[in-house]
Order: sequence, then structure tokens, then C-alpha cells
Amino acid sequence: MPLVRSDSVQDIDFTLRRQFKKETFRPFQREIILAALDGKDVFVQAATSFGKSLCFQLPAVIDRGITIVISPLLSLMMNQVEALRGAGVDARTLNSNTPMPERDYIYQDLATGHPRTRLLYVTPELCSVDRFRDRLKLVHTQKELARIAVDEAHCISEWGHDFRRDFRRLSWFRATFPDVPIMCLTATANAQVRADITATLGLDQTPARLRTFTTTAHRPNLHLEVRFTSDEANDRYDDFVTWLKGVHARRAAPDRRAELEAARERVAGVAGIIYTISRDECEMLAAALRHDAIGARPFHARLTREAKEETLARWVASEPGYDIIVATTAFGMGIDKENVRFVVHWRLPKSFEGYYQEAGRAGRDGNASYCFLYYAREDRDRVCNMVLRGGPPQGRDGTGLDENKQARVESLNRLVAYCEDTSTCRHAAVCRYFGEAQVPECDHACDWHKDAQGLKQRMRAGLVSEGFVSTQREGGMYDEYWSD
Repeated sequence: MPLVRSDSVQDIDFTLRRQFKKETFRPFQREIILAALDGKDVFVQAATSFGKSLCFQLPAVIDRGITIVISPLLSLMMNQVEALRGAGVDARTLNSNTPMPERDYIYQDLATGHPRTRLLYVTPELCSVDRFRDRLKLVHTQKELARIAVDEAHCISEWGHDFRRDFRRLSWFRATFPDVPIMCLTATANAQVRADITATLGLDQTPARLRTFTTTAHRPNLHLEVRFTSDEANDRYDDFVTWLKGVHARRAAPDRRAELEAARERVAGVAGIIYTISRDECEMLAAALRHDAIGARPFHARLTREAKEETLARWVASEPGYDIIVATTAFGMGIDKENVRFVVHWRLPKSFEGYYQEAGRAGRDGNASYCFLYYAREDRDRVCNMVLRGGPPQGRDGTGLDENKQARVESLNRLVAYCEDTSTCRHAAVCRYFGEAQVPECDHACDWHKDAQGLKQRMRAGLVSEGFVSTQREGGMYDEYWSD
């Protein structure tokens, strides 16, 4: 049987204000939290900035017992645990970087059967470890296992863009604890991925047990643009620096000539993220921007944990010299920085979902923000080769593509089509990709709405200059692109 709800559930608004310092819920947050407190399984698909973490954090504060949060990224864990502890919530994380004294405390806490910890963030890999599983079984026998929250749940599905095999083993939770509610959360899942997630986790899809919440992928405060360019790094660099200096100049009052002149020499205070694929390009681009007096710092896996933690903390705090993070993909998931004013994709991402998720890290405060993607067909070919080289070449029956590779190829194909489509609203294209029946259009918040004719001319000039002829077909698919 699910845990009995605490009496304090009757005032979740008070808990929201007291513990999380928020005055109101965002749309659907209240309904999701109430469903969780009622012991339902819950599936949440909502855009970046929705506030998905609150949907399992607030019930964990109210309910009896411990909530296990399964997350794929250490940076996400550290950021959320730090924020929760700052709010007076006993939250901890158990992963490869957890110091031994803290690791011992957590295991001893679980061994009591009545843990003091309210939220424990763990990796999917840890969930397969016998020692950890045995502790959870003990907690469950004492009726203190409140719920399981699976963040970034698209990683469960082989049709998801960021499939992780360890996520498939999470089926153990429903098999072992059939009465413990499970909450799945993601920003990027189509109907096929949603079905795969619920089937893998063994969720009962009857309305009496499972509540599903999906929100639109539309982020009206984001300006979406594709910038067509050659493969030359200098072309992108000059274009970006010119744009950024223009942004800073426009922020200065028109009658403050001295400040306007200074803005042309030094750009500061505009928080942003630049995504690229290569660690070396990450370092070189950050160094070049610093040379031009722009506060940029690299962030990638080759850096030490201490260096990454310092960079992240100083960027989140908006310290001088830490205006822009130049990062490889996966940076920013779960990072609580609301005033990111721009996200730039220096190279074509590997998937449509990855592009949407990363672009969505801009404008979490609801204010206007800018997202643009530099697109060259050399990048397209380079990324295609990377996708085709990654993972097993064949499916389980020995023929065709592996299911996940097939999904990744299709996703990249759709992203290429999105970049080269000059006939529709960018926001509408995003919503269509995620299967929305009613597709909203933006209020001049994309390059097509702003200047449709100019967009066509820019694409023609940018791609023809590379020696290519447009191969766009019905639906934006590139059949000959995948023929090799």
C-alpha cells in the first residue's frame, strides 16, 4: 500500500512559500504534486524551465519517508542538493564523487530503516549495486520508501536521444516494490519514447494508477534563429562577437556616449552559453573570447572536478569574468540559473532533442532570450559520421541499424530538415516534432516570422557558397544524405 499522506499535505501552498520561497505554483505543478501525494505513478513531460524538480521535491518534504531521485548527471545532483540543503531540506547524493565519510553516513542512515534523509540523489548505475538495493529493501519493510523519481526519463528508452543501458535496469524498482509510486520526468519524449518508458518501468497505465501530464514545447520568450555559415571558424567568431557587442551596446542608454563607446571595446554582464562538440574547440573559443575582453570560461569533461565546480559556481553567481560558459553538450541540465540571455550552438547538435533541451536553458525567468544555431553542411556531414560510428552497427537480429542508432539518425535527420526549412515558424516546427496536435506560432520570435524572404536569401547565399544545391524534400527529409 502507498504511504499514508501527512496531515500537512492540506497546505502545500504554505510549504511552497516556507520551504521553497516561491509564492505561486506554475501551471500543472499543483496537480502533479497532488497526484504524487495521492500515491499515483506520475509521468511528466514538460519544457525546460517548467520546474519539474519541484514536483518531487515538495512531496518529499511533506510526506513521510525517503524519496530516491535517479539522475544521469552529477552536476544536476550537486546543484539541486546544494539548493535543497540551503532551504533546510536534508538532501544528499551518493555517486562516484561522494566522499567516504558522507558515503558511510548515508549507508548507516539507510540501515536504520527510518532514514533522516528526505531526498537521496543517485546514479542509475548505483541502482544495480546489491549493497544499495539491500538497504532500500530494509527501508521498504519499514514503510519508509516514499517514492522513486526518475529524472531525464527519456534515457530509459532505446528510442530516446540519450539512451543509457543502466536506465533499463530500473525495472527492478516496480518488480521489487510494487506499492511504491514512481515519477518519471523529461522534457523530450515523443509518443514512442513515452510508451517505451512506461513499459520498461512496468507502470500500470490505467487512470486509477498512472497520471500523465504533458505541456507544450512552445517557449514564446525564446527567439529561435538558424545562421547559415561556412565551415570557417572565423566566420562564426566574427559574426558572434559583432552580435554580442551590439547586444551590449543596445543595453546602454542612448545618451551615454562614453558607455556606448566602452561597450564596443568590452562586453560584460550578458550571461550565456555556447555549445560546441570538441573539447579543444571549447578551450580555444573561450580563450579567443577572453582575448577580446569577453568573460568566457570553458566547461568540459577533461577539466578537474574542482575547476568545473568553481567555474559553475562563479557563473551561476554572475561574477565578473564569468559571463559565458563555452561547453560541450550535456552542460546545464538542472542548473538553476534563470537569467541566461542567450544560447548559441556553435556546431550542429547530434539530435533534435539535444538542440531543444540545450536551447531551452535560455530565458528560464520568462524574459526574452536569444537562441541561434550556426549551420554548415560540413557540420552536418561531420555529425552524421559521428552518429553512425557510435554504438552497435546492427540491431538484435543482425540486420539493419540498432534501434537507438536508428532513432538518433532519424532525430539528426529531422534537425537538418529544421535548419534548412525556410517555409514555416521555428516554434511551430519544434512543437510538431514533439507531436503536438495544435501547433502554436510565435509573435515574431523566430527568423522566419521576422523576415521570411531574408531567411530564404541567407540560406541560399550560405549554402550555395559552400558548393551545395538544396536537397530539401517533402517533409524536410534528406534521403540521399543517409544512403551511404
